Amino acid sequence: MNLTIRPLDAVAVGLYLAVMLTIGFVSARRSTKAEHYFVGHRNFPGWLVGLSLLGSIVSSTTFLALPAAAYVLDWRQLTVNLAMPVVGIVAIVIFIPFFRRAGLTSTFEYLAERFGGGARLYCTGSFIVLQLIRLAIVLFLVALPMQFLTAARLEWVIVGCGVFVALYALVGGMETVLWANAVQATIKIAGGMLCLGCLLVKLPGGFGQVLQVGRAHDKFSLGSFAWDVHARTFWTVAILGVVNWLHIYSGEQTVVQRYVSARSTREARKATMLFACVALPTWTMFFFLGTSLFVFFQVLPDPAVLKLQPEQVLPYFVFKQVPTGLAGMIIAAVLAAAMSALDSGVNSIATVVVVDVLKPYLARGREDRFYLRAARVVTAVGLSLAVIGALIFSRLEKESMNDVSLILLSVLGGCIMGVYMLGFFTRRVDGFSVNVALGVAVALNVYFALGLMHVLPARWTSNIHSYWVGPSVNGVFMVTAYGISVVRRKPQAALPGLTVWTSSGLR
Repeated sequence: MNLTIRPLDAVAVGLYLAVMLTIGFVSARRSTKAEHYFVGHRNFPGWLVGLSLLGSIVSSTTFLALPAAAYVLDWRQLTVNLAMPVVGIVAIVIFIPFFRRAGLTSTFEYLAERFGGGARLYCTGSFIVLQLIRLAIVLFLVALPMQFLTAARLEWVIVGCGVFVALYALVGGMETVLWANAVQATIKIAGGMLCLGCLLVKLPGGFGQVLQVGRAHDKFSLGSFAWDVHARTFWTVAILGVVNWLHIYSGEQTVVQRYVSARSTREARKATMLFACVALPTWTMFFFLGTSLFVFFQVLPDPAVLKLQPEQVLPYFVFKQVPTGLAGMIIAAVLAAAMSALDSGVNSIATVVVVDVLKPYLARGREDRFYLRAARVVTAVGLSLAVIGALIFSRLEKESMNDVSLILLSVLGGCIMGVYMLGFFTRRVDGFSVNVALGVAVALNVYFALGLMHVLPARWTSNIHSYWVGPSVNGVFMVTAYGISVVRRKPQAALPGLTVWTSSGLR
């Protein structure tokens, strides 16, 4: 289906793309060292870091996949984000001081001090895999509306989007990411509000009709409140949300990188508070947008919608129903949502590869120029792998990409969250206990994954819902690691500054 872009819409999109390129090349002048490429000059204000956090995490998964999830099902996948503000308080009080210590660049440097190289490499590898999958999802989602505009094959659109992000992300590093993400966050929130406003204006009954028809079809449901590990109930999604946000606030490099880029601990806390206050209302708005889309096409049916993927319904509405010029602003917002996740994601991958793999293991003692060049090479490779992943997702049968994202997070997330929780909140658990428990957790993770892929005979599988894999693996890991440390009866180490019990920096 080809919907030709209108001149005013093209101007709006062109202006946005020009701004992104300008930010990239202006910032490149200041990114002359590897340190600058990873964390800028560590002097960014809290408001900028907070908007950058919002831009990074509120991606095209939010702009396209959340409305698609609400359009297809209901609001139960919003539940995964309800824990975010509470866990955000824990991050502000406890997590940030750990990562604000002098010289810290990667979140996994903390694990090297606390548990040694095994935990560091495991979490580094897991992070890279998860981040590449996330970037592939984001790239696939943004290619869907662009395919409408260009009438090109989806594969070429995916490649083209990846190449454009490379043009500005490769040169500027973290400073580019922060300023670009701040602009992108503002654009995509405004774009979402504009799209919702147009939808409500075009509905004969407006806001009230969305509530009436949505309730009649149970579109605002958060899922069953029964306790059932075999189903996607409210509690299943809520527990996944707690694990997810503990992971993000403590072990997600894209977040920790912003903690340490702020000019002070106070500014880092201010940034996290800004993000926590704005993100949940933003996600809620996009779920309401998806429900409004469902109601719109119930009230004003369009046969063409039946042939679309769920993530294509919102772009279709924009191109068909939103006035010229305004539609271009919304298209720019969709692009902003994707690019903010892509540029920050590949920068974080480059950071951990250099800081956690090259510097300590594969290329020790090299000149700074070597590490800066390596970071740019890794950025290019990361974007290339994201393009390949997006091409795979374009051929995958799915309910919605948000559901795919949650499944992959649960199944492939491993036990990063558990490693950090034991590191922060225990003194007894040591590197040996963690390494043995990691072996047990990885084996359990593989067992669950094989069961979900139907490789194992049905009688050998657990049949738990895929959302329960992550919480189960983390729980088994933590119990095993702590149990081993108790049995060994090894004296507790001093661990100065590495746990909540031995740190004076939590103020």
